[in-house]
This record gives sequence, C-alpha cells and structure tokens, in this order.
Amino acid sequence: MLNTSLHNPAVKDKPTVDKFIAMNKGINDGGNLPSELIISLYDSIKKEPFKIPEDDGNDLMHTFFNPDREGWLWKQGGRYKSWKRRWFILNDNCLYYFEFTTDKEPRGIIPLENVQVRDIADRSKPNCFEIFSPDSDIIKACKTDSEGKVIEGKHTVYRMSAGTAEDRQEWIKCIKASISEHPFYNMLAVRKKKAQHSIRRRNSASAKQSLLSVKL
Repeated sequence: MLNTSLHNPAVKDKPTVDKFIAMNKGINDGGNLPSELIISLYDSIKKEPFKIPEDDGNDLMHTFFNPDREGWLWKQGGRYKSWKRRWFILNDNCLYYFEFTTDKEPRGIIPLENVQVRDIADRSKPNCFEIFSPDSDIIKACKTDSEGKVIEGKHTVYRMSAGTAEDRQEWIKCIKASISEHPFYNMLAVRKKKAQHSIRRRNSASAKQSLLSVKL
C-alpha cells in the first residue's frame, strides 16, 4: 500500500513518515514496532519502489542457461534441401535451433532420444554431420511454421554443417554424450524387427510353395 501511495502519479496526497508510523500502531500483537524499523522501511520503499518480477510465461528460457554447447550451424531443410543458418543450443538432452541469437523461443526442438549421430560427406556443404534414427523412423521433434504454429517434424534425418572439421567433431562428441536411450522404445524396435523378419519368412515360404505347385 505504501509502495503504491508513494510511487503512483495518480496519488496526490503522499503519506509522510509520521503518518506511516501512525498507520502501523498496535500491529505487533497489540504493541508498536520500533520507530527506527518503520522509518527504515519507509525510507527504503521511498528510495526504490518494490517491483514484482514480470512472468512472461517463458520458462523455456531457463533451459538455455549454461548449455552443453552452442553456436552457428547450417541446417538442411526436410522437404526442400536448401541450407539455412541457425543458432543451435544443446542442453537437457535436446538440441534447440533459433533463427537469431536474440530469439526467446526456438524455431525447432530435437529431443535426443533413441537417435544416433555421425559425420557424413555432402557435396553441397563441408564438415557435415547428421542426427538420424537407426530404424529409419521419424524422429520425435517439433518446429514452428511460417505462421508461428507448432507442428510435428517429419524428419528421419537432421543434417547440419559446421564451420570447421574441429567444430564438427566437437558437436558430434557433445551430442553423443547427450543422447538418451528409452528401454521401452528399444523393446518396441526389437519386436518390430522380429515381426518384419517373420513376415519375410512367411512370404518366402509362400513363394516357394507357389513355385512347387507350378512345377507339379
């Protein structure tokens, strides 16, 4: 209340220190607080207004403090294989990329879960490496479109280009250290391979039976 009264331009009648002391009589279990304490509090609020920190709801910004690695990389598009320069931040087992270093929100997020990373040669760019799914599945990721809407990524591979060979190796090393394995995902991948193998065996057996029937 004192903070508002002292610093709100709409309040014309500013409370004095004596009035503030009078307003706080008997608040200490019926007794009064020491005058020195009340005067000190009054002077402190008068000198510097108390402000509640604004919450912009962007808790994601806390993720980008003290990243495992950050820097500029060239990123290849998914549908159109053009290259765009993006600012990448590696932290909390995720790779975030931004259009500018001053952006508060990333253009895309690549969770480093059940993926692998490798260096790769590309004719259009030097020092390339890529994050890929070992089973050629779509990597669980998201990005914002031209209208700012969050959409699910449809990449099986994310290809990047570093400025130097040393920079590429550092990125690969840091990304490898950040990759996490989900055992349930691995179990599903094993079952998927077994199912595919079983289907191929049945198809092969069926094809052989058909050939024998034709010969007979």
